Amino acid sequence: MTHLFTPYRIKELELKNRVVMPPMCQYSVEAEDGIPTNWHLHHYVSRAVGGAGLIIVEMTDVEPDGRISNGDLGLWSDDQVEAFAKIVKEVHQYGAKIGIQIAHAGRKAQDAETPVAPSAIAFDETFKTPRALETEEVKEMVDKFRNSVRRAVQAGFDVIELHGAHGYLIHQFTSPLTNKREDEYGKDLTKFGVEVIKAVKSEMPADMPLIMRISAKEYVEGGYGLEESIEFSKVFKEAGVDMFHVSSGGEGPIGADGRPGTHASYQTPLAREIKKALDIPVIAVGRLDDPILANSIIGNEEADLVAVGRGMLRNPYWSLEASKTLNKQIEIPKQYERGFRH
Repeated sequence: MTHLFTPYRIKELELKNRVVMPPMCQYSVEAEDGIPTNWHLHHYVSRAVGGAGLIIVEMTDVEPDGRISNGDLGLWSDDQVEAFAKIVKEVHQYGAKIGIQIAHAGRKAQDAETPVAPSAIAFDETFKTPRALETEEVKEMVDKFRNSVRRAVQAGFDVIELHGAHGYLIHQFTSPLTNKREDEYGKDLTKFGVEVIKAVKSEMPADMPLIMRISAKEYVEGGYGLEESIEFSKVFKEAGVDMFHVSSGGEGPIGADGRPGTHASYQTPLAREIKKALDIPVIAVGRLDDPILANSIIGNEEADLVAVGRGMLRNPYWSLEASKTLNKQIEIPKQYERGFRH
């Protein structure tokens, strides 16, 4: 029977279990140079010690003005690679695999003097109005994603995730709410995402999977829903995405068109429908901290992997605790065996 602690393989990525630590911004680069610090090293390595199968490093940006805040990570320079490589090496030492989420915040880049976006539309009255990218600048942006992924591969990451969700740049191009362009990138809302996917795949080994995080529903009046996200995800799959990390929201203040749930597993049905419609592996995320619930999602084949965010912020050893709750025999660090063995 498939359960949370069965191995999983996609392409050449082999995971010891189905538990994912999703990307969660730490806003902790005090030097504001995009380079990971000792905080990031300990933060990620402790989750490897704690038994996670896959760790995805937080949103890492392709240019300085692509950060949500100046305290975010970046891979726009070769000088940033070494610190990431150190994290990768240490995480591997404790049996986990590690990916990185490559992104650009677009109009949600709060510390940029003038954010850039597909169109000059502010997120809300508290955000700066962005400048619309020129067509040539959009093409240059595709290259920035490509170069950042080249550096991530150089650093030794096992998998790449593109951030196409939560109202950041790729999502902004995909959404009719934020893309009012009249050029080629407005006539086809998937064009930017497709070009980024193809560009980064050109820098990745053929056996390395590409994950894409998407918002499957916007919860905003006039925004897209599941039917539309299934259609654009088909296009992204054809372009080269191997797995979708299915979230929702983020493209505008929540409006009249429904509200996201706050109950456990509220986004899992979205992941299940994407998986079914596209016949593609998916990661479910969203209040899945209960090990019994997380296990059932895998056992019922609603998703292939389960991401546990807040639970891992509270407890780096969530995976070890979950194995005890589920009575699943897994390898425990010898230093901690007394805490888990009868």
